[in-house]
Amino acid sequence: QVQLVESGGGLVQAGDSLRLSCAASGRTFSSYTMGWFRQAPGKEREFVATISGRVGSTTYADSVKGRFTISRDNAKNTVSLQMNDLKSEDTAVYYCAARLSPVTSSNKYDYTYWGQGTRVTVSS
Repeated sequence: QVQLVESGGGLVQAGDSLRLSCAASGRTFSSYTMGWFRQAPGKEREFVATISGRVGSTTYADSVKGRFTISRDNAKNTVSLQMNDLKSEDTAVYYCAARLSPVTSSNKYDYTYWGQGTRVTVSS
């Protein structure tokens, strides 16, 4: 069982930066691929970024590539999402997710554990 707690959301202006963090419980954090997803009002939850456990391979959605960076600290059981040059279309609730696999995935259905989400609002 893995518990995930996100933090760092807030209200920012377009062009600003924000850093989200996700703290995970458990002793085998490096065995989990971690992902960030987001859900805007009235829309389905969509993939943002993912990072594998030990190697640290990353994949990004095209919409955030070059602006967002996912990273993890296996010693601290945390995964972060650095978001730069934020746009109004980045407004959403952001969720941290975990899957027990060394393989990254952009498919939300491949993830077993989810946090409660943190809201990001970008005003234009």
